[in-house]
Amino acid sequence: MPLIKSFTSAWNRSFDYGGKSTRADYWWFVLADIIVITVLSFISKPLASLYSIAQIVPHLPLAIRRLRDIGKQWTWLLLQVVLPIIGSIWLIVLFCQPSIPG
Repeated sequence: MPLIKSFTSAWNRSFDYGGKSTRADYWWFVLADIIVITVLSFISKPLASLYSIAQIVPHLPLAIRRLRDIGKQWTWLLLQVVLPIIGSIWLIVLFCQPSIPG
């Protein structure tokens, strides 16, 4: 899925916790998010901060759909809260896993 389409799709499905999201959907959104935050940082730091907070709205359901796509439950996201560094690294590993057919 192209960069712009993945980005807009994630925002359009901001409150959709059902279904699945592919590895490409997730990582294209993350790349677009990094680009937007970088550009906004050059324009205005407060605007970049505001966007960083707002991007939680589409990112959380996208992460949950991605975990469902690899056969894991949404509770794996709590690992990042309990063990911040190790949990974040483990989530990156999980998000890189291929989709489970079916």
